[in-house]
Amino acid sequence: MKRKTFCNMKCFHKIGLTGIALIACLGIKAQPPTFRDSIPSFILMDNDTVKTMILRDVYVYPAQVFTNTRQEEQYQRLIRDVKKTLPYAKLVYATLIETYEYMMTLPDDKARDAHLKLMEKELFAEYKPILSKLTLTQGKLLIKLIDRECNQSSYNIIRAYLGSFRAGFWNLFAGIFGASLKTEWDPDGKDAAAERIVEMVEMGLL
Repeated sequence: MKRKTFCNMKCFHKIGLTGIALIACLGIKAQPPTFRDSIPSFILMDNDTVKTMILRDVYVYPAQVFTNTRQEEQYQRLIRDVKKTLPYAKLVYATLIETYEYMMTLPDDKARDAHLKLMEKELFAEYKPILSKLTLTQGKLLIKLIDRECNQSSYNIIRAYLGSFRAGFWNLFAGIFGASLKTEWDPDGKDAAAERIVEMVEMGLL
């Protein structure tokens, strides 16, 4: 009987993580969030137009030193989890920009609401089978990575797009499993190891 209850709760938390991630992908309904500043492709220099090229930042880290086997295994699991969830955090960021640009072409709120409902349905159909396979640890990491990519928490994203009630509902739902949509990325503190991994993944070193 206990085993049956555990399985139900496991399925329940996967549905919750799926919903949280997909809801965060929804387009903007009000004002756009503050994204990273964009850099123009061309600049004017001495009355001449010069094309610019944006180069990736390069980070140099010392070799990772582990005090024991368990610590090394934890680090390897973190690498696995980052590589699995980072693409979805970047998807959220790209989806927000694309959706906002499209929403601004719609004539009124009614058309925007209809588009959001259609998009929500399509996102669930496409990504639910994938995101439902995330573990609870990976789901928590995804929430923080969304904050890293979008410069704001999943809670603020949902509240801005779909209202305070739905944001509160999904945050309460996440709280059942010890997660919070208000969790922020802490690259200089508890997320320092994950930040290092993210940067190395982005540079193609992992």
